[in-house]
Amino acid sequence: MTMKKNEADPRVIRTRWLLQDAFASLIQEKNFESITVRDITERATVNRATFYAHFADKFEILESKLTESFMTIINRRISGHEILNEETIRSIFLAVCDFHENLSTMCKRSYKPLGPVFEIQIKEKIQTVLLSFIDKDRALSSPDAQLINTASIMLSWGMYGAAYAWNNEGRRLNAESFVKQTMPLVMNGAKALLG
Repeated sequence: MTMKKNEADPRVIRTRWLLQDAFASLIQEKNFESITVRDITERATVNRATFYAHFADKFEILESKLTESFMTIINRRISGHEILNEETIRSIFLAVCDFHENLSTMCKRSYKPLGPVFEIQIKEKIQTVLLSFIDKDRALSSPDAQLINTASIMLSWGMYGAAYAWNNEGRRLNAESFVKQTMPLVMNGAKALLG
């Protein structure tokens, strides 16, 4: 029987933070595959029952950590943006590059196998962010609604894939230069979203 936990309770927040912090330090030392729940609980100085009250397994804690990291990065980059325009898209693209760079630093030993593992969730987050800037009435009632959705999918997948490849290939250009160089391609695909 699982207990209901109050997500706003400071103790719950602190315990989740302890577990995520323990996991983050372990993933810098070991391959993801070799990290156990026991390793995480020992590092966080909590028992296994406490771990399972917060996370189903180590994959869930990884997903939680990556999603939190991505959303922190993207929110920092798009702060102050109110409409979807070239500058907003550039900021989102830079956030995706920042995320990949941070992920490869955080998961030094596991980046290549882990990068694709949560690819779908991150692409969906990018798409959600893109669509959040679009007028909801236009997006839903427009005869172009399907085109808008398809364009947001293509743009999110393209930004994710380009940033992943950029990071995997050793980041030969800094993120700003890479994004500046590729923005004409991105903006060509974004035309349907900018309407």
